[in-house]
Amino acid sequence: MLLKLYMEFLKFGAFTFGGGWSIVAQMRELYVKREKIITDEELLDITSIGRSLPGTMIGNIAMFFGHRMAGFWGGIACMFGMITVPMIILIMITSFYTAFQDNIWVASAMRGIRTAVAPVILSALMGMIKSAFKLPPCYVIAAAMFGFYFFLRMSPVWLVVIGAVLGLIICEYYERKGGEAK
Repeated sequence: MLLKLYMEFLKFGAFTFGGGWSIVAQMRELYVKREKIITDEELLDITSIGRSLPGTMIGNIAMFFGHRMAGFWGGIACMFGMITVPMIILIMITSFYTAFQDNIWVASAMRGIRTAVAPVILSALMGMIKSAFKLPPCYVIAAAMFGFYFFLRMSPVWLVVIGAVLGLIICEYYERKGGEAK
């Protein structure tokens, strides 16, 4: 199991261009759609926790998912799988930085990679949004949080705290009303 997790996250690490969100898209494809090990909701929870904690989102997600699947050593396997390829590439790039710095081909390739990554990230986000908001008030809260973040520049920490409190209130309301709160 540890070797399997390491190899899967090694593959994720090798193809995670565009930041941590592209791993979410790859994880969704493998673990939600194909293997059905986790649900979209669970992936959203893992992503939310990984995004909220200090450190890199991608490292937090790898560690959290691996721990969930195979305990402490599963987390370590996923984390090392995730960082192996980028670490090797980074060592090579930093060793030859001046040669790559002004290379038009490298810059052009990176621009092309970014344009390919955007739809992959958007696809993963849309899939998670569809499964995340099971109760109507969640859409209103998400829109409000978006506004607070982008227009009022509110700290993500406060957004997470407010979201958690509002989630508890909504669930309590629906449970008292006799509806499904999960």
